[in-house]
Amino acid sequence: MRVEADTLEEAYSKAAKELSCSVTELDLQVLQYPKGGFLGFGRKSAIVEVKRKTNFNTQKYEKNFHNKNRNERFKSHKKPDRFENKEREKNVNTQEIKQEETEKQKSIKNVKREITPSPKEQNIKKNTTVTISTPFDEKFHKEKVDPNSVVYEIKDKIKLLFSNLCFEINSINVSVYDEETLLIELDGSDAALLIGKEGCRYKALSYLLYSWINIKYGLGIRLEIAEFLKNQEDMIGRYLEPIMERIRTQGRGQTKILDGVLIKIALERLRGEFPEKYVGIKNGRDGGRFIVVNDFNRKNT
Repeated sequence: MRVEADTLEEAYSKAAKELSCSVTELDLQVLQYPKGGFLGFGRKSAIVEVKRKTNFNTQKYEKNFHNKNRNERFKSHKKPDRFENKEREKNVNTQEIKQEETEKQKSIKNVKREITPSPKEQNIKKNTTVTISTPFDEKFHKEKVDPNSVVYEIKDKIKLLFSNLCFEINSINVSVYDEETLLIELDGSDAALLIGKEGCRYKALSYLLYSWINIKYGLGIRLEIAEFLKNQEDMIGRYLEPIMERIRTQGRGQTKILDGVLIKIALERLRGEFPEKYVGIKNGRDGGRFIVVNDFNRKNT
């Protein structure tokens, strides 16, 4: 449309009013610029050709549409009130607690049913002695066997054991030491390694062999590796001489902290020397063990 006015500003305002929009929404093209003239001669008015911007309206509409949708989405995803959250959590926790209590009551009832025997079962239990046998009891002997009858069997099994180990042990002998004990003698180029530092491997091997032979055959063992046991016995014998003399004169005495094989050798030696006295092992404060000999605690009391 064309609009004519005295000035361009008036033309713009008139066009906006006609099209019911703002000036910024108009697409303007000036056809004639206004002139004032001289004393009314040569005067010209402003003529513009205007139309409404379609792109602007579309953008504005789309912007309003997106804003409206965003507000609706915000409302739909609005966080619930803090009070509502607390109430909901409270209700959920109460339901969970009730569920747990019912499950516990059910489990207690089931346990009571399983534990409480029927009258018939109670009568059977009163008149029946139940014995439980395990593979361990069936496999191993509970009583001692004749050591002469198992010497070769134990020797073969010890040879089989060392054939699978890295130690070179050439001499393996098993013989009867007494009615309750077997003497096992080992020797070879790796005998020192088999004894270990401070006899650590000796103690481990002695415990291993004793556990097997004592459980299966009911016998004790005396393990000798390259005269290690003999040397230990000689050493502990020399150590016990002044202690035994003190026990004879004062009636009591005790050893220092002894370890593993030494405490066993000393215990046997002292019990053989003083059969009428109490000879026992005590634990020290630091975890070590020592032997005491006195008249206050006797074996029969």
